[in-house]
Amino acid sequence: MIKKVLCFSNRAYLSCRQRQLIIKATDRMTGEPCEYSRPVEDIGAVVIESGQVTLSSHLISALLENKAALIICDEKHMPSGLMLPLEGNTLQSERFEAQISASLPLKKQLWQQTVSMKIKNQGAVLKRANSMEIGNMLAWASQVRSGDPDNLEGRAAAYYWKNLFGEDYGFVRGHEGDGPNVLLDYGYAILRAIIARSLVASGLMPTLGIHHSNRYNAYCLADDMMEPYRPYVDLMVLDIMRKHQLPPEISNETKRHLLSIPVIDVRMGKLSRPLMVAASMTTASLAKCYLGTTRKLLYPEIET
Repeated sequence: MIKKVLCFSNRAYLSCRQRQLIIKATDRMTGEPCEYSRPVEDIGAVVIESGQVTLSSHLISALLENKAALIICDEKHMPSGLMLPLEGNTLQSERFEAQISASLPLKKQLWQQTVSMKIKNQGAVLKRANSMEIGNMLAWASQVRSGDPDNLEGRAAAYYWKNLFGEDYGFVRGHEGDGPNVLLDYGYAILRAIIARSLVASGLMPTLGIHHSNRYNAYCLADDMMEPYRPYVDLMVLDIMRKHQLPPEISNETKRHLLSIPVIDVRMGKLSRPLMVAASMTTASLAKCYLGTTRKLLYPEIET
């Protein structure tokens, strides 16, 4: 089942009754109180954008029991917090042990696969969006060594960001400032929540990364595994930019567009899957790598 992402930007009271998320709000057209519901089992993530949204503890418990992610936004409407269930898999203890005891060579090999696919997908974005020749990107992707000691990820990223948006926007990738960065950060936050949710469902700890390591980051592994998925967000943002001519701030329309990230189709091998399903396949393959039953990660690949 494809899970839904619900976003609440206006005053509302959210509770749970008979496994249904109950939403009490004000009708925008009439100004009258209204109530409607959504099955909790259909929800993959809930985004709370407004400080005027109230959630009952019963609802929070039901969402976490259903392995849904709860995303809280700051006063700028940018995601700032993420809540996930403590238990996500019946074999969680076994998988925790395998993850903790994973050898450094294994982690380096997994990072090699991750970086290689990220560069391939970045190259595919450049070709699809800007009709660029991507021989250099494909070469870098094939030359990534275990652990990426040559930092081909960084070299490819410098070339990618220089050419993705072109000179029209004077774009510099960062966390503050212009329209593309705001949209990218919002999209990446949604993507991060999807990957973190899938990791927990696969019985893994989102904290212990294969490459990223930061004592203040509780989602290092999610940040690792989302890397090949980032170009899908980049494509969506580029489409928004070209349609809306560099919006100065994120709008409800662009948010609705980016909240569709979990359901966009991606290619896994010869089959097309919703991104949220693909993320589950990726994290399940990672668990198998930790357990020693395979050495190959499953990642989606953007078609050129």
